[in-house]
Amino acid sequence: MRIVKGMDKLNELSARILGCAFEVHSALGPGLLESAYEECLFYELQQTGLNVERQKSMPLVYKDVNLDAGYRVDLLVENSIVIEIKSVDALNDVHVAQTLTYLKLSGCKLGLLINFNVKSLKQGIKRLII
Repeated sequence: MRIVKGMDKLNELSARILGCAFEVHSALGPGLLESAYEECLFYELQQTGLNVERQKSMPLVYKDVNLDAGYRVDLLVENSIVIEIKSVDALNDVHVAQTLTYLKLSGCKLGLLINFNVKSLKQGIKRLII
């Protein structure tokens, strides 16, 4: 098991984020567009006093060249946790790979891949650490 420096703080932030995600899912249920869940989760996170950036651009650095390749993180919380929001039948490897890429581009260690299109939100959460 790999220990990541500052993991206690990330775990605390993650718990707060997931509490907000459960709040949104309880209020809205499954079946809406990703953008609706993103907007509502953004609102809930801000209401808790967290610093949240929405649709944060992530430049791709290739051989010391910054490329604006159009990568955008759904939500970036406290400049520490990447949240990728989905509303799909099931999460798959491409969604995981996308979130891992955003972690690498952002320099963050923890990502939450959250699929709101599920009956129970517990089944829609993947926690990713690099």
